[in-house]
Amino acid sequence: MNLSLSKRGDYVVRSAICLARAYPSGRPTKLREVSASMGVPRTYVSQILGDLVRAEVAVSSAGLHGGYRLARPPAKISLLEVVEAGEGSLVPECCPLGEGPSRWEDVCPLHDAWARASRALRAELSATTLAELAAVDRSIEAGAHPVPADALRHRVAAMAVADSVHIELPAAAVAARLQEGGSWLAPHVAAANADGEAIRLRVGPGGPAWLGKTVAVRLSRPDRTGDALRVAIAWEATGASALFPRFEGTLGITDLDPERCELSLSGHYRPPLGRAGHALDDALLGRVARATVRSLLRRVAHGLEQASTTTVVHEPVSGPEPAGATG
Repeated sequence: MNLSLSKRGDYVVRSAICLARAYPSGRPTKLREVSASMGVPRTYVSQILGDLVRAEVAVSSAGLHGGYRLARPPAKISLLEVVEAGEGSLVPECCPLGEGPSRWEDVCPLHDAWARASRALRAELSATTLAELAAVDRSIEAGAHPVPADALRHRVAAMAVADSVHIELPAAAVAARLQEGGSWLAPHVAAANADGEAIRLRVGPGGPAWLGKTVAVRLSRPDRTGDALRVAIAWEATGASALFPRFEGTLGITDLDPERCELSLSGHYRPPLGRAGHALDDALLGRVARATVRSLLRRVAHGLEQASTTTVVHEPVSGPEPAGATG
């Protein structure tokens, strides 16, 4: 028996964890931020957050500074509330056994055991808070959470990538341009994904699965590490399959001299795997990932230099709050 969440329930729980992590900031979370940080397809994220609002787990606000936030502190929201927001009531509505002998007309032999199991599941989910899930997620992100011996995660093929380009602009100007938001980056990401996908289509199995529309690009605010500025970046694109192009990593911006800087990109890239879910071997996966990242860096460098009339900001603000992004 496969005891798991439906895809909708999966997305609802992911989105709730995202809102729980953002709750201490007091700032509403945008749809695009939920999509980029939790891998919820942008085409569904408004429906998913709507499920949380209807269940009174979250509230929404309109306007430039609007978004979604939890209706109560994460410690006051149970996992049961979140799961039922996506799955519906977990109380059995019918007998688990089908029609059988006439003696089962009123009750079947499985009723008592199934009822006990249902109550135990609901009790465990009720005793687990959204705050606990958010804490575990932070621990996983930091690499401090142990992997259980019975872990059941299905590993999606991904490739570690790193590349860099030189830009005829100082690092402060590049950082300032990045902080204008992710909307101008979206076309570059889309084109870069198309370049990588072209390689896969030439030499890989399966037909095209990616539709070529970037749905979310998220940038953090620059954080200075030594002589370099670091900007966390994540993007995801739509596709016809369940596996979309996705990247999570860091942009590094380092001055080479007063007029030039180096823009480096490192992280993990997961390419689209095709309508039938065809697996890529390591060699092809590496080619797709490297082509995508290299294309992106070249396109971004060109875009930044074309916009070099933007006012140079010599000391960009650093901090943990994410910048706006669109897709």
